[in-house]
Amino acid sequence: MANPRPTNSQGRGGGQEDPANVISSSWTPSFRAASPLAHEILAHDLAEDREAGIVAEHSSGSSDAEDAPTLYRQPAGMTYGDRRPVMLPEPVDGPVLTRIEKKQSRNEERALLQDNHLLGPDQPPDENRGLFTRTYQRYFGDSKTYAHARGTGRQLSSDIEPSEHSPLLSGSITTAQDPDDEHFNDQWEAAVASGKIHTTWQREAKTITLYSLPLIVTFVLQYSINISAIFSVGHIGKIELGAVSLATMTANITGLTTSLDTLCSQAYGSGHKHLVGLQFQRMIYFLWALTMPVIVLWFFAERILLLMLPDPRSAELAGLYLRIITAGIPGFCALECGKRFVQSQGLFHVTTYVLIVAAPLNVLMQWLFVWKFEWGFKGAPIAVVVTQNLMPVLLFIYVRFGEGMQCWGGFSKRALTNWGPMIKLALPGMIMVLAEWFAFEILTLASSQFGTSYLAAQSCLMTLTSTTFQIPFPLSIAASTRIANLIGAKLVDAAKISAKVAFFGALMVALFNVTLLSSLRYKLPLLFTSDQEVIGLVAGIMPLVAVMQLFDGMAAMAHGLLRGIGRQHFGGYANLLSYYLVALPISFGLAFGLDWRLEGLWIGVTIGLIIVATVEYLYIGRSDWDQSVREAEDRNASA
Repeated sequence: MANPRPTNSQGRGGGQEDPANVISSSWTPSFRAASPLAHEILAHDLAEDREAGIVAEHSSGSSDAEDAPTLYRQPAGMTYGDRRPVMLPEPVDGPVLTRIEKKQSRNEERALLQDNHLLGPDQPPDENRGLFTRTYQRYFGDSKTYAHARGTGRQLSSDIEPSEHSPLLSGSITTAQDPDDEHFNDQWEAAVASGKIHTTWQREAKTITLYSLPLIVTFVLQYSINISAIFSVGHIGKIELGAVSLATMTANITGLTTSLDTLCSQAYGSGHKHLVGLQFQRMIYFLWALTMPVIVLWFFAERILLLMLPDPRSAELAGLYLRIITAGIPGFCALECGKRFVQSQGLFHVTTYVLIVAAPLNVLMQWLFVWKFEWGFKGAPIAVVVTQNLMPVLLFIYVRFGEGMQCWGGFSKRALTNWGPMIKLALPGMIMVLAEWFAFEILTLASSQFGTSYLAAQSCLMTLTSTTFQIPFPLSIAASTRIANLIGAKLVDAAKISAKVAFFGALMVALFNVTLLSSLRYKLPLLFTSDQEVIGLVAGIMPLVAVMQLFDGMAAMAHGLLRGIGRQHFGGYANLLSYYLVALPISFGLAFGLDWRLEGLWIGVTIGLIIVATVEYLYIGRSDWDQSVREAEDRNASA
């Protein structure tokens, strides 16, 4: 329940294993939120295709089993631009698995079978080992071992007792099979049905760690684009520092792009890949149209802020920042839509690659424009604008010369039609995002009533809590993905073990954040400002904020666990109710009624987080996880 902050894209993709690929799903999808509206949109487009005589590739069914549209559930991590949402909207259909990801899934299944002594020696296939290892084994290793490694597969142990779900011919279980062979599914399902598959906390800790590390890197990279602007102008003065915080309170129209997660994924999974490009065009045109009134609003934001803020200089600078940043809106919208375009194809690593290039360039431009060229305050938003327009260009270059062009069917006038169902599909996500955004950002606006020093201090505190949140939030996404996959594989006990590991992992991360903020409460403010009054305010409130970090991290993990078992709606309602019925009333009552100012604002947030974390963990503990398995089966059966 902290302020909205940067949130990605998790990566996966075909090709070599990279930071994004480790999130790839290991089993069948647990939850596919098939949308009737999405089906309506795609059906309308396909009808137009038939009228125009267009036949999509694979429309008659692919003959390649590898291209079957196997879907997995993917929480949309970086959907909301530069600020982090309190809780994610309802998960939507994830992208299809690529061949590489399916192979990785088989390796995960193989590893579990080996851990439970249901497969032979733990020796990876020859083609999965490195060149040096294979060369050494061939010329210097034991010939029998090498020959065995080159074999077609490993035998499944015969101690699996047959059940009603087992194949009628027991030989199908004991016959040696390659993990990519079609019979491996029967072997895996037989092992699951017989109750022989178990996991350990060590395996789950390793898996969740591997899942979360690339997410943390990606989240930090994207967040650095905004945070670098705060670092740059903060040392100019406390008024500038507070103005940046006000300026970043922008309408999060990118919440509308959540509809692309469903539309593009279903279009790709259906085999009509050209419709992915059509939905991409349709949404980007719509977002650009929607930005017109937003741009007008931002151009006159100074006049509006003058009516709300006691300090006219803060309103003037915030208005200047917003006027400049409008030039980056088209590029930012294009990036958000472009991310959905590549993610629906399983190419999650593309966004990571773009950020690896763009984030360091943004930091360099912040230094050049603000300090080297002496442009001052206006240099920060100029650097952000350049970065926001550069990222979609980099994304386009990768797709054009790398991978992903298969879903681009060219520009079409049809992208200007059939907007109605798309808007209906997008509005729930936008409303939820805006509700969360408003609930927390109103605290920043409230802090401005106490003066420029308090506004600057609030900017520091918000940025610090947003930064530390980049660890527990990706961890919660990794945990939800892992648990959802285990639920989808009908491994309830393993899912519960994974949830316990995730809980203690979140606790350790939260305690680390508590220690970090409390022990460095006089040092961290120096990153933002040299104003002693602001430093004193931040240091005085930091112990309270450090305590909040404990419950912030635990609440984030609770949201992840709820998503993993398909109970995300409960988390959404719990968050919004705790915000508007508990946190905000307490914050305003203490801050203005008792004149506790910033302390009062943060006490309300902390109490709200305590309530959310407590209620959600109690709900998780009493939830029927077997029912989640049955719901997953029903959704997959109807897919």
